[in-house]
Amino acid sequence: MIADLKPYPAMKPSGVPWLGKVAVERLLRLKGIDTGRAYTPKEIMAFVGAGFKPALDAPPVIRTIHKKGTATDPLHGLFEFTIAGKPAIVEYEPDPGLRDTEQIPLLEEGGIEAFLRREVLPHAPDAWYDQDSVKIGYEISFTRYFYKPQPLRTLEEIRADILALEKETEGLLDEIIGGGAK
Repeated sequence: MIADLKPYPAMKPSGVPWLGKVAVERLLRLKGIDTGRAYTPKEIMAFVGAGFKPALDAPPVIRTIHKKGTATDPLHGLFEFTIAGKPAIVEYEPDPGLRDTEQIPLLEEGGIEAFLRREVLPHAPDAWYDQDSVKIGYEISFTRYFYKPQPLRTLEEIRADILALEKETEGLLDEIIGGGAK
C-alpha cells in the first residue's frame, strides 16, 4: 500500500513574506454613562446586561485613567481626554463587536504602526492595537501550489451530454407518475 503512494512534489518557495497578525481595537461607546470616571469590567457587563446598547454617537467608556506623566500614544490605546476641566491620559474599553484583525507583512517599511497609519486610521481614526495581540506566522496558499485546474469542456461536449440525458430520461416522468410504460 505504501508503495502506491505518490511522493510529494518538490516544494517551491511561496514568495509570501512573513506576516504579522494584529488585533485592531475600536472604542466601546455606550449611551447614558458618566464620562468622568473609569469603569470596571464588571460594571461594563452590568451596563450591557441592563440593555445599554453600543452607539457610534455615544461617549466612549473609560477603562483606566492613568497617572500624570504617562505619555499619549493613540496607536497603543492611550488617549488624551479632559476630565472635570483637567487634561488626563485615558485608556478606553474596546468594543468586541468592532474588533478586526489585520495581516501585516513583517517586512513592512515602518512596521505595524506605519501600516495602521496608512491603511486603518484614515477609515477608523479611533483605532489602536494591543502589543500583546501581535502574532507572527507564515502564509501558505494551498490553492496556489496544490490546485490543478481542469480545462473547461467545449460547448459541443456539454450539448451532447444534455441531449444524451434528455434521451435517457424520456418517458421517465410518465413512468413515475403512473402513466404508460417505456
